[in-house]
Amino acid sequence: MKIDLGDLSAFVAVARAGGFRDAARASNTSASGLSDAVRRLEARLGVRLLNRTTRSVVPTDAGKSLLARLDPVLSEVESALDVVNGFRDKPSGTLRLNVPVSAARLVLPSIVPRFLAAYPEIRLEVTAEESFVDVLAAGCDAGIRYEERLELDMVAVPIGPRVQRMAAAASPAYLERRGRPQHPRDLLGHACMRGRFASGAMIEWQFQHAGETLTIDPPGPLLVQVGGAIDLAVESAVAGLGIVYLFEDWLRPYIDRGLLEPVLEPWWPQFSGPYLYYPGRRLVPAPLRAFVDFIRTDPDAA
Repeated sequence: MKIDLGDLSAFVAVARAGGFRDAARASNTSASGLSDAVRRLEARLGVRLLNRTTRSVVPTDAGKSLLARLDPVLSEVESALDVVNGFRDKPSGTLRLNVPVSAARLVLPSIVPRFLAAYPEIRLEVTAEESFVDVLAAGCDAGIRYEERLELDMVAVPIGPRVQRMAAAASPAYLERRGRPQHPRDLLGHACMRGRFASGAMIEWQFQHAGETLTIDPPGPLLVQVGGAIDLAVESAVAGLGIVYLFEDWLRPYIDRGLLEPVLEPWWPQFSGPYLYYPGRRLVPAPLRAFVDFIRTDPDAA
């Protein structure tokens, strides 16, 4: 039975994305073209592969079985074709990264414009989310996370500043009204902007000084999920609602402009910077290889 590889790829794209429109955006093609390809494949195989409703597209049992077998096969095909890409003067293709919001805001802006200028035939797609993901299952080539969240079988390459700090800050008006904390335990009597991960775990407020480490669970009037809502916590602190605890680099522009004032700065804890990570069990695609080489050799990228 002769099956078109493009039709198989279309089926995998739609099944991964959970819909024709999302798959079309991800693959830079048309939803109608993907729909035609899946219909041809189903007709050739004589079995329905996708259950379609107005709200979702879900693989049938047959579709799930086919998808499980196709994923590794198509990955090998992509890797094989990518070998040819290595003979080009400039690598081309799409590089997909999964990164935390903090990296999208604080790390990538100083790297991405120069990288894309150096490699104009590479297209970069960035997904920002906080949970640690299987980058291959998520359809990505690599991710960015911090050391404590990396798995042992991943290749990890330093990216961005190698030492960072967490910082606490509040508006001068709030501190004039409520007083300036002199010790982390004083925060228990203050209004604090809290954050939590999508898993439900709260962000710990940790402080270190003179060999002492303290973890504080302060009260507060505002709780936001880590990610896009963090800016709400920062702006609420600027407005005088309370104290915010976040990456120093995130708060530094507000501090430098006088909108926020450092709180307990001698207690701000340091930690190692983020890493670009990717599975070490497969051939590295040319766009990812170019990105790794770039951040390894560019003094501003690591």
